[in-house]
Amino acid sequence: MINMVMLVGRLVNDPEIVERDNGKKVSRVTLAVNRKFKSNDGIYHTDFIDCVLWNNFATNVNEYCSKGDLIGVRGRIQVETYEKEDGTKHKITDVIAESITFLSTGKSKDQLTELKTEG
Repeated sequence: MINMVMLVGRLVNDPEIVERDNGKKVSRVTLAVNRKFKSNDGIYHTDFIDCVLWNNFATNVNEYCSKGDLIGVRGRIQVETYEKEDGTKHKITDVIAESITFLSTGKSKDQLTELKTEG
């Protein structure tokens, strides 16, 4: 079985890092990804996709990117379900980043590289 997704989109907000109690760093970012086709009303719609970046990915995206920058994300889809106290069930779908490519940022090209990690 394969669980892989590739996205190219613009950051909706400036990235922010949260450090967990165990010392791991995490950043949740949202990518605005344009669809390749027009809807019936002649408009190109945009999907807003949540991505989770861990440790070095979180640090590098926070350091080198800001709102509006274009990045590529290769990762896997992760679905979590939880139940609130009132009994309602909720589902969260995220893309967990396994590779990040900086495509256009405010930083100079010599500062940017493709960042990869294993699984």
